Amino acid sequence: MSEDVNPFESLHEQIDDAAAVLDVAPGVLDRFKHPERVLETTLSIERDDGSLATFDAFRSQYNGDRGPYKGGLRYHPNVTRDEVKALSGWMAYKCAMVDIPYGGGKGGITVDPEDLSENELERLTRAFGAELRRVIGPDVDVPAPDVNTGPREMNWLKDTYETLENTTAPGVVTGKALESGGSEGRVEATGRSVMFTAREAFDYLDIDLDGATVAVEGYGNVGAIAARLLEDEGATIVAVSDSSGGVHSPEGLDAQAVRDHKTETGSVEGAPDIEERLTDEELLTLDVDLLIPAALENAIDGDLAEEVEADVIVEGANGPLTPRADDVLSDRDVAVFPDVLANAGGVTVSYFEWVQNRQRFYWDEERVNDELETVMVEAFEDLVETYEDRGLPSFRTAAYVVGLSRLLDAYDEAGTFP
Repeated sequence: MSEDVNPFESLHEQIDDAAAVLDVAPGVLDRFKHPERVLETTLSIERDDGSLATFDAFRSQYNGDRGPYKGGLRYHPNVTRDEVKALSGWMAYKCAMVDIPYGGGKGGITVDPEDLSENELERLTRAFGAELRRVIGPDVDVPAPDVNTGPREMNWLKDTYETLENTTAPGVVTGKALESGGSEGRVEATGRSVMFTAREAFDYLDIDLDGATVAVEGYGNVGAIAARLLEDEGATIVAVSDSSGGVHSPEGLDAQAVRDHKTETGSVEGAPDIEERLTDEELLTLDVDLLIPAALENAIDGDLAEEVEADVIVEGANGPLTPRADDVLSDRDVAVFPDVLANAGGVTVSYFEWVQNRQRFYWDEERVNDELETVMVEAFEDLVETYEDRGLPSFRTAAYVVGLSRLLDAYDEAGTFP
């Protein structure tokens, strides 16, 4: 990928496209293009060998007009201030798109978690929790897992907050383990929403999902679960990749077997009964019915978009297409169903978890999945109705028109505090 694209600038382009449709006043628009605040801090921890290590960490609170800030915490070497600002903005529009009462937030630590022991990761997470304590809370800002974090880290954060605040507050974070107040269905939620979006998209486009060929870039939690669930719907998974490379089986591979292999070895490469290897770029340009980019931002730039042969793209990752790639694919009539809809299952079931925490009443997995399906189907219908009624150039612009409209309504109804 040759483009060096700032994700925060990409967000601005997407908002501008929607604002042009809605004719938003410049001053009001500016309010919705920037986070309300960003915490930037340096965390210091003692390593296992007694040495001191420092790490940059961030939490962006983008917009709280529709409810508490909401968004994940990622641990990755490439975490930057602009990245978390962009991700928090995408979260604000995502929550508005699926109409759940949250604003947008995001955070992260610039670290490779593979370089730390479990004890060091716990110390780092608790140090972050001590800093976040001043700006989070069940009614203020509710973090969740993201890249390289999960229930373990959320449990540490919850315990840190509760200990320092001398309280019990299971709703201060979501994505927790079940025994700590987590929700059934949360682990599969994002991959499940990708499947729901693909299913609804194929039905809308009058394409048969049964037998459709699928390639998945990024075979972590989201990509692997989406692949398995699409396989259950009759689709044929022909290629998957992770950071180490990819595997390709034109006749179809066993999604769960490949995931089991990755769990055991750390890589999809060498998965049983699959001899053909391919690069990430080769996977992204395969001639398939459905492509799911489910890794990190900017996976497909303008140059690579010219070579994409998929008929439909459903974004499992946040921001996997650059703005120029979006334009290229739109010109080529490739149907792109955006991240702010497709991967909203995670935040939706996080919302369900938060509701259960506040009620101290918990749902079974069937109810969670049924409620998620209802939210996703209704959001998809809102998307295509807006796309058709306004004659918009892309489903992404339609998603941002829906989201921005709801944010503007909340802002107008609240008025301006002096």
